[in-house]
Amino acid sequence: MVYILLSLSIAILAGLLMTRVFKPFNLPSVTAYLVAGVLVGPYCLGRLGIPGLGFTSMENVESLSLISDVALGFIAFSIGNEFRLSQLKKTGKQATVIGIVQALTATLFVDAALLIVCVATNGALTMAQAITLGAIATATAPAATLMVVRQYKAKGPLVDLLLPIVALDDAVGLVVFAVSFGVAQAMVTGSIDFISIIVNPLLEIVLSLALGAVMGWLLTQIEKLFNSNTNRLNMSIAFVLLTTALSMLEFDIGPVTISFSSLLVCMMLGTIFCNLCPLSHEIMDKTDSWTNPLFAAFFVISGAQLELSVFSSGIIVLIGLVYILTRSAGKYIGAFLSAKATHCSDTICKYLGITLLPQAGVALGMCVTAQQLGEQGELIRNITLFAILIYELVGPLLTKTALKSAGEIQPMSEDVKNRRQTNLEAAKNMPWERHAKHGK
Repeated sequence: MVYILLSLSIAILAGLLMTRVFKPFNLPSVTAYLVAGVLVGPYCLGRLGIPGLGFTSMENVESLSLISDVALGFIAFSIGNEFRLSQLKKTGKQATVIGIVQALTATLFVDAALLIVCVATNGALTMAQAITLGAIATATAPAATLMVVRQYKAKGPLVDLLLPIVALDDAVGLVVFAVSFGVAQAMVTGSIDFISIIVNPLLEIVLSLALGAVMGWLLTQIEKLFNSNTNRLNMSIAFVLLTTALSMLEFDIGPVTISFSSLLVCMMLGTIFCNLCPLSHEIMDKTDSWTNPLFAAFFVISGAQLELSVFSSGIIVLIGLVYILTRSAGKYIGAFLSAKATHCSDTICKYLGITLLPQAGVALGMCVTAQQLGEQGELIRNITLFAILIYELVGPLLTKTALKSAGEIQPMSEDVKNRRQTNLEAAKNMPWERHAKHGK
């Protein structure tokens, strides 16, 4: 327990210090946290084998998986708060069309490219692996996107459309992956399981939305019992934790598996809450400030989970590069064409696809499921890890650049710059002034 707490504290401190190192380069804090995670991970400082200085093994990193689960719950809750009815009336149709089209386009691009690789490499990659990787390509990481939006206080039509699309990706990805993985399993085993392909994923989506809606309604009703904003904040935090825990339940009823997507459940919790509770804006502002250290820990842990060993295999690097390039092209082209078709502005058409490139948690969950393919699943996992490593380090910077180019990240005003500089100089001088007074 001591080493777990020590590792967690070192992780947060390393992440915060790395943001200072990255500050002159104007890189997003997310990238700094991820790099800090790589440095304190099992492949860098962790190799020294000194507990507390870094994560000495992947088991050490996985011991903090609860932190990641809770952080994802709060991230999904925050994104759910973007689904306000007033906003959905303006962008709901566009977000739905773009969310589905860009996800399916990415899948088609990756499938086509990797099937060519199957033929060109004489079996280094199988059709089952290609189809599964194509399905994993649908997933977009909501965490990195949300953190960049928050850090730079990005606002505008692009952000209003981006967050619902990122949320919709989870539902689309679940269905596409279930169908593609079912086909891949049939290729490997020679039998088709319609329950796994159709029934289980649809049940997971419906039950996740239902559980989130019920918990959101309960939270809104219980919030009415309290007058203090502090108590309301505590209640909201407790409900996100409770909802995250319930979403982890999984059991079988005959041949059917009952399971939930924690992202969908917590998103629906936030959606119902923001539309039913008149004080949701104020409570969410307080929740956002409370969760900043949690998110920092989440990204450092995510960085520590990135396995640098995937670079040791030439075939993984080659297939990984094909995956990254074709997925990126599919996301961008799919978003561009569907945005044009739904009459979005030229700015949104140009920059939306770039903001959809980050990939992490949902894709990791998919590749864990893909390991049911046995030895073929191991290659899928390593290619996905390679892609995530690249996307997580480059994606946040591309998102920031796209939002800035779209005019939704405003440069810091001179007044704010001067105020910060004054405060910094005062902080530097204060200890010396006190020392001088004591010396007198």
